[in-house]
Amino acid sequence: MSDKLEISPRLSNEDLLPEKQQKWGWYSIFAFWMSDVHSVGGYVFAASLFALGLNGIQVFISLLVGISIVLLFANLMGKPGQKCGAPFPVVARMSFGVFGANIPAVIRGLIAVVWYGIQTYLASSAFIILILYFFPSAESLANSEFLGLSYLGWVGFSSMWILQAIIFMFGMDMIRKVIDWSGPAIYIAMFALCIYLVNLAGWDNISFNLSSQELVGWDAIIQMFIAACLVAGYFAGPTLNFSDFSRYCTSYKQLKLGNILGLPVNFIIFSLFSVLIVSASIPVFGEMITDPVETVKRLDSGMITILGALTFIFATVGINIVANFVAPAFDFSNVAPQKISFKAGGFIAAFGSVLLTPWNLFNNPEVIHYTVDVLAAMIGPLYGIIIVDYYFIKKGHIHIDSLYTESPKGIYWYQNGINMKSVYALIIAGLLAIYATFFIDGLANYAIFIGGFTAAITYRVLMAKEREKMVDVQANLAEQS
Repeated sequence: MSDKLEISPRLSNEDLLPEKQQKWGWYSIFAFWMSDVHSVGGYVFAASLFALGLNGIQVFISLLVGISIVLLFANLMGKPGQKCGAPFPVVARMSFGVFGANIPAVIRGLIAVVWYGIQTYLASSAFIILILYFFPSAESLANSEFLGLSYLGWVGFSSMWILQAIIFMFGMDMIRKVIDWSGPAIYIAMFALCIYLVNLAGWDNISFNLSSQELVGWDAIIQMFIAACLVAGYFAGPTLNFSDFSRYCTSYKQLKLGNILGLPVNFIIFSLFSVLIVSASIPVFGEMITDPVETVKRLDSGMITILGALTFIFATVGINIVANFVAPAFDFSNVAPQKISFKAGGFIAAFGSVLLTPWNLFNNPEVIHYTVDVLAAMIGPLYGIIIVDYYFIKKGHIHIDSLYTESPKGIYWYQNGINMKSVYALIIAGLLAIYATFFIDGLANYAIFIGGFTAAITYRVLMAKEREKMVDVQANLAEQS
């Protein structure tokens, strides 16, 4: 660190300081995306796209376009983190100020708390299948409930909560090991489940058109556009805080290779498996089942039932840890670095998720709908501000000393540690996106883009005078460091 810019304890701890051992290669990044894609939610989401009235080719194009958008933003959002070795909330200090960065950090952290609880609840559903398979008498626990969840549900939820906590307790090295092997293991299990169901159904009964209607012309194009936007929105959370993981990568080249394999290639293959299984469920069970846990529950084969349940347990635990545990761990730690460590931040999120009673949230479609739309409206502006700031205002330059100092000489100090122009851009874009979502028919699916582009333009205009000055200041500080 520079002698002139002293490290502030209010802005740093062991977890937030630049990572010195960047040892993740392309495979770890690839495995990260496998863990993020391979989940119950991802399965249902991929299958649902085929029910929009699109045929197989149209859905394939939509998936490719949507995941390519995700790839673009993963590369953009991951670069600053890889370059300076810092997590998302520290990277956000460049645009929001060293203290202002708590705003995007808390927004992302709260989003993770909501989804951490929901994903844990989904994993518990698969775990309950195993409990009932080995201990049928446990079904009696389903007759009584507490806070809207049966006693059996509490056993499943608590077990999954503790399992994730144990993994998290061992830190990022353990998390990397879990995601390195869980992704491939899930592929093997998905392949086995797919072969088993297709064999029962007969290949002649497999269809890639799961919709009762067929769209053509502009109707098809509109639905394809919506599908592509839905894909981009589905991955908005983990892509936003991708610096939390890219900070460990050895090089930007390795990062991009991992992203290509983990996003377009991996997502298309997983979606194909998901659709084959859903399609096979129609002739096998007499109806289309998009919930993989329900599919596994109905199977007669004990071995396949156990394998399927374990698959979706590990798949959901994987996405929960990488997308909803690590993010708030860094985000909440950023608020008070000396009082909240990485692990403490993660457990704040974990305990908060229980207080939300996620089973009640998940079982209320209307609440889920509004929750998802509001969160998307707030995430979009953060993308716009951070990307414009790093690539157009700061021109890709990072002055690491300034990220961790309270000195007014630091270029990310702005006004008392807060860049009010980014705050204004966030408020304007967020309100516009929320208004478009709830008061203009048909725009809810585009909230993340409306907020993102509005914030990008607004922030670019507000920062026009500072642009040239910022480049000169950065150059001078770089010479002094």
